[in-house]
Amino acid sequence: MFSQSTASAVQTLLQPTGATDLASLCSWADEVRELLPWSRALHFANVPDGACDFEYNRDCVDENGNLGRCVVGAIYNYTGQLLDYMNGTQTDYNYSQSLLFLSHFLGDVHQPLHCGHIGDKGGNLIDVYWYSTETNLHHVWHTSIIYSEEDDFYNKSVDGLVEAINQNMTGVWSNSVQAWQTCSGTQLPCPSIYANESIKAACQWAYTNVTNGATLGDEYFNSRYPIVNWQLAKGGARLAALLNLVFGSS
Repeated sequence: MFSQSTASAVQTLLQPTGATDLASLCSWADEVRELLPWSRALHFANVPDGACDFEYNRDCVDENGNLGRCVVGAIYNYTGQLLDYMNGTQTDYNYSQSLLFLSHFLGDVHQPLHCGHIGDKGGNLIDVYWYSTETNLHHVWHTSIIYSEEDDFYNKSVDGLVEAINQNMTGVWSNSVQAWQTCSGTQLPCPSIYANESIKAACQWAYTNVTNGATLGDEYFNSRYPIVNWQLAKGGARLAALLNLVFGSS
C-alpha cells in the first residue's frame, strides 16, 4: 500500500540500519526501551479505571504529569519530525529512528490494552491462564492470541496470518479500508480517534468476563482473535496512509 515515493523514502531512511524491510524493524522500539528509558511512556495511553473513552488532556500524560507523553502524543511528534525531514528542515533528529518509532507506535495504539485502564496498567496486573500457561491479560492481547492463531490456522506461520489479513483488506474488508484511513474531516494523523477505538475494544472485548486468576481458553480465543485481526488491519492501513501523506508532502 506504499506509494512509489513512500517506498523510496523508507528505503533511504532504512539504509543506516542495514535493513531493507520496514516490517522487520517494527519491534525495534520495544527492544530499546531499556536503552532509551524516556521512551517507555510513549507506548501506551491508559485511561481512568472504568472509563471507555480517551481524552488527550486527561490521558496523554506521563507519571510526572507531562502533557503529550503517551502513544498518541508520540505519533503526533514523530509525524512532525518526518515532515521536517521532507521539508529539508535542519534539526538534530535521527529521522531513521523517527520512522521506526512512528511505525511501532501506530501498531501500539491499535492494541486495545495499550489504551487500557490505569489501575491494572493495561491488563499487565491482571493475572490469567492462557489455556494452561500462566501469563497476564496484556500479554494475551499482545502476543498469545496471535501465536495461538498462527498455530491453529496457519501452521505456526506469521506469514500465513499476514497474508490472510492482507486478503481480507483487499476483499471482504475493502469497503472499510478507506474509512479507516480518513480522519473525520481532520488531517492525518488522528491518533486520538485510534486510541478511542482501542479503549472501546478493550472495554467490550479484552476486559469483559475476565477476572484475576481466570483461565481463558477456546471461548475467549474464538471470539477475540477476529478483533485482533481487525485492529492489526486498521493499524497497517493507517500507517500506509500516513506515510504516503508524509512522503508525498515535499
